Amino acid sequence: MKDKTKEKRFRVGRSSAGLGLFATDSFKKGEFIIEYDGPRLTNVEVERMRGGRYLFEVNNRWTIDGSPRWNTARYINHSCKPNSEPHEIRGRIRIKAKRRIQPGEEISYNYGKDYFNEWIKPVGCKCPACLARSDAARKKARSAG
Repeated sequence: MKDKTKEKRFRVGRSSAGLGLFATDSFKKGEFIIEYDGPRLTNVEVERMRGGRYLFEVNNRWTIDGSPRWNTARYINHSCKPNSEPHEIRGRIRIKAKRRIQPGEEISYNYGKDYFNEWIKPVGCKCPACLARSDAARKKARSAG
């Protein structure tokens, strides 16, 4: 039997939003998937920075800069109907399955209102739920006209 603690249970691959993180094994509801990791910055340091798509605020004092490529969790995309969720545990961000995740399924979580409004809304959400909704609206408009 394989030791699942040592094997990678996910892979980085092409997604509707660019690159994404995909399950290569199933995850049970509540199961740990991956940790969002990177250098710790004070929120004062973050305020001085411009931009920063990979910043994950831990609390009112600390933020994780998840931009290093070794932070594989940075490839988890936003979804309006996510299958995982971040949990802050003693200053660390652990991503856990919100429901059962099947092999081949893209791992996603909701980035939150502030991030969504600043980064995603201006270009349009590319999560599967929103893409399906926009496809349905286009089909309906074509059949009506």
